[in-house]
Amino acid sequence: MTLILEYRDKIQKFYRMNAVVILPVLKFMLAFFALNGVNTMMGYMPRLDTVTVVLVASLACSFLPAGCLTLLCALFSLGHMYALSLEMLLMGACIYLLIFLLLLRFAPSDSYVVILTPLFFALKIPYVIPIAVGLLGSPLSAVSVACGVIIYYVLTTLTGSAPAIAAMDEKEYVEKIKFLLDALLGNKAMLVIAGAFAVTVIVVWLIHRMSVEHAWTIAMVAGAMVNLVILLVGDLKFDIHLSLGSAIFGSLLAILVAKGIEFFRFCVDYGRTEWVQFEDDDYYYYVKAVPKMSVAEPTKTVKKINQAKASSQSSERVREASRPRSSAQGRSAAAEVDEEAGQTRAIPVVRNASRADAGSMQERSVRQSASGVSRRTADRPTQGMTSGGASFGGNSRMVMTERVPRNSDASYRKQSSLPQREITVGSNQMSDETEESDGYEELF
Repeated sequence: MTLILEYRDKIQKFYRMNAVVILPVLKFMLAFFALNGVNTMMGYMPRLDTVTVVLVASLACSFLPAGCLTLLCALFSLGHMYALSLEMLLMGACIYLLIFLLLLRFAPSDSYVVILTPLFFALKIPYVIPIAVGLLGSPLSAVSVACGVIIYYVLTTLTGSAPAIAAMDEKEYVEKIKFLLDALLGNKAMLVIAGAFAVTVIVVWLIHRMSVEHAWTIAMVAGAMVNLVILLVGDLKFDIHLSLGSAIFGSLLAILVAKGIEFFRFCVDYGRTEWVQFEDDDYYYYVKAVPKMSVAEPTKTVKKINQAKASSQSSERVREASRPRSSAQGRSAAAEVDEEAGQTRAIPVVRNASRADAGSMQERSVRQSASGVSRRTADRPTQGMTSGGASFGGNSRMVMTERVPRNSDASYRKQSSLPQREITVGSNQMSDETEESDGYEELF
């Protein structure tokens, strides 16, 4: 059921978004079938019975109001009546004038019903009209349905009387008019079917407006039964030669079409019905709330990925992973360069030697400093590096220091300075101290 509701919502959304295009196309198709049906039923004027005229008239009706299509169909039929007989033209003009006055007075917005009713009669499914109009229209729509039935039977009666009218003398005006009146008023099937459809429209409208559960389903079933009963009674009384099988099949088809209309127009969930009661200063209110069946529209989340940024970050990680690490510098992880913070820390290099080898140790340390054995030391300016010897107890030590430019920012100086600590070599101890001279800090 959820999938069906999703498709229904998609169809409704598509119609709302493209109604400007869909409505003219539907009006064009309706006009084409209606005008072509009139030409097929009568066809006495060859000038009107051409595809070019029908297409041009249908294209004009697609951009005109609904009443223009009804008027154009009436003009087409009057043209065919005129080609057959002047008396028939007069009779048809009087009937059309009466119908238009009724429509303008009671149901001016139901012009399409007057066109659709003869079309459904021609398609042999006329029982769909009263039930569908009762669900979608108003009680006054019964007038429109009855007028559509009358127009269909007027056209069929005049078409059936055409051979007899053509055989009469041209001067027998009175006899022709009397013959046409007798043919129209003596058509009991027209009166019975028009009355049955009008009553069905009213019954369906009254029941589907009730607050009972499944009111629309009850209305369409009750309307089909009422229609069948009236038609059967009329057949028994007036002998209208009604086909019972076609009436039952048409009623079942009408119920199916009505269920489709209900699905798109009145799809509710009676299982979640709520009753609300409240009051104001003048009234008590008892409200029945029935929620509509609907499904939440699925939301799609689109995540945009910056390809350039992602590729640069990936390349940076690859370069960082492939960067060689030198073990010849003899430094620990705490003495590595912090690239992101832009700070450099140095650990003093301490050499241990005996008193006899103090000179050779000093010479070796000077030679290492000059040759740039340490990669970090070679990358820095030469004025920032100093070396010297020191004696502590009985051992001689060579200490290499690195001078870092003093920053005026106190926070940077605080982060860059090394804490004081003690380095134990053998049995002696040496404390790191910081000396300031000439704008530099010496870190031991």
